[in-house]
Amino acid sequence: MEAIILAGGLGTRLQGVIGAMPKCMAPVNGRPFIAYLFEYLEQQKCTRVILSLGYKHKMITDWIEEQNELFEMDCVIENEPLGTGGGILAAVEEAETDDVAVLNGDTLFKVDLRDMMDFHRSHNATTTLALKKMHKFDRYGVVHTDASSVITSFEEKQYKEEGLINGGIYFINREAFLEKNLPEKFSFEKDYLEKFADEKKFYGYVSDGYFIDIGIPESYIQAGVDFKTIFK
Repeated sequence: MEAIILAGGLGTRLQGVIGAMPKCMAPVNGRPFIAYLFEYLEQQKCTRVILSLGYKHKMITDWIEEQNELFEMDCVIENEPLGTGGGILAAVEEAETDDVAVLNGDTLFKVDLRDMMDFHRSHNATTTLALKKMHKFDRYGVVHTDASSVITSFEEKQYKEEGLINGGIYFINREAFLEKNLPEKFSFEKDYLEKFADEKKFYGYVSDGYFIDIGIPESYIQAGVDFKTIFK
């Protein structure tokens, strides 16, 4: 299994807490957040990781060089911000498998990746999103699916009593994605997911696994509490 980790972001909302470092390097209980993603991917029997990097990428690559290598590892460097879509596209072009997992470098969603990959393939999906049911939230948009798990639409961020959110893990069929001839710089959410949802080839895989997005200080602090029991 191949996995892409998107770790090119600036972490603007966290800078007051972690300073000017990439979000994926934010220390959680003495280890950078990305170390926990690596541990999760090792548990999921991932064999190759492609890092999509940008902001202060040398800080990340220097840390990786000091670690015992768990996977075959490659890096794709953005010399200028390419948007969420451009970062994925550049990494997918380096992928070797037909279907590749994509993870956000500031989010941990403990999905069973093997089961999600089987779901993705069995539905002949071009892209499958890991979805998480949330209650009383306004930080995320909502993903709507039909009875067959086909994604039908996306709803902008607003307060919701409950709904399914995009948990930041995808399986992408490499060939189908590259066939779209997407531009070098684009938004994965707006210019790919929302634009092509009408084709009915995107599916939602619902998981009740542990989820945290450290993009705001409150969640980042919560990760330090949670990881003491999740990662022993």
